[in-house]
Amino acid sequence: MSDISAMSFEEAMAALEKVVKDLESGQVSLDQSITLYERGAALKAHCEARLKAAEERVEKITLGEDGQPAGSTPVEGL
Repeated sequence: MSDISAMSFEEAMAALEKVVKDLESGQVSLDQSITLYERGAALKAHCEARLKAAEERVEKITLGEDGQPAGSTPVEGL
C-alpha cells in the first residue's frame, strides 16, 4: 500500500474506488474489511483535503463597469 499523503487526488480516488469495490465484493475477511475500511477513511480525508486546497486556489473573475474582465479576486467562503 502506497503512502496516501503523497498521492494525487486522482490516485487517491482510484485507490478509494478499489477499496469500495473490494469491500462490496464480500470476498475479504473481517480483518481485511476493517483494514480496508480504515484505508478508505484515510483516502476519503485525503481527497477532501486536496479538493479544499484546490477550491482555495480558484479565483473569481471580477467584471468592470463595462462588463469586461477587470481582474480576479480569491473566492471567499469555499
